[in-house]
Amino acid sequence: MKLVIGAGLIGTRVARRLAAQGEDVVVATRSGTAVPVEGGAGAIRSVRADAADAEALIRAASGVTTIVLASNPAQYHRWPELWPPVFDATLAAATRSGADLVVMGNLYAYGEGARMPMAEHDPLLTTEQKGLVRKAGWERILEAHRRGDLRAVEVRASDYFGPGSGATAQLGERFFGPLLAGRRPRVVGDPRMPHSWAYLDDIADTVVAASTYAGEWGRAWHVPSAEPLSRVEIAARVAAFTGRDVGVASWSPTTLRALGLVSPFLRAVVDSSYQFTAPFVVDARETERELGVSATPWDVALPATLASLAPSLPAPVTR
Repeated sequence: MKLVIGAGLIGTRVARRLAAQGEDVVVATRSGTAVPVEGGAGAIRSVRADAADAEALIRAASGVTTIVLASNPAQYHRWPELWPPVFDATLAAATRSGADLVVMGNLYAYGEGARMPMAEHDPLLTTEQKGLVRKAGWERILEAHRRGDLRAVEVRASDYFGPGSGATAQLGERFFGPLLAGRRPRVVGDPRMPHSWAYLDDIADTVVAASTYAGEWGRAWHVPSAEPLSRVEIAARVAAFTGRDVGVASWSPTTLRALGLVSPFLRAVVDSSYQFTAPFVVDARETERELGVSATPWDVALPATLASLAPSLPAPVTR
């Protein structure tokens, strides 16, 4: 039996993949969100358990062999206060149950100025607040792994996209919605910079594959991404469907800083905007080789994403 903490875009996909493989899955969320099974012999059971409540997670983890931490506080500016209790509670549940731990992570901890492409074994050099929070959490889990308290890995993904990615994703509704309506989206950073993007299905596939890896744990895995594309290039590909290449605009740094003065959330976004002012590229060859996961190509992932936003979207326009 597996425990998935969180029923968001990633947690839901992971739970369904595990159930499709015949695993029984417990999904823990604050509200007990139901996750319907979509095929397979396994069952999915939902329980109420706050990710920061150690006793609740310990109860939810009773009898499980693997815990997947797929929860992610949406209030970026509050990560320093919100994440440590989640790491504490998850560690308590994993060590008490004897379960393996797979942590869903990101690339923040590599920091501004990281070498490109970023590889799994590169040093974590961040000085930015959110990256420091994630770095500290992973290092604490890694220490527990090295003590023999549990087996743990972290799966790190770049900015996600795909059906359901919503309004908060860099490559979500606020990007694709205007393009589909023939309007120019406005983005953070330089839209001409190449960037690795993680398709949601590929993230879930990597998490599931990492959870059954027969080799050495106590390491990170990168989610494979298709070839890096700038947001200008992605907009041009969308134009193949709409017939209108409207381009991409960017927020000026001055405007973003001014907005950050009145919005702690936007200030936190600005603090990590370095990811969009220079190339931000992932090396996931180890994941491809060792876990057998490959990236969904753009000509599959992009139409699926657009179709989720505009079901009546026509086929690409040929010129």
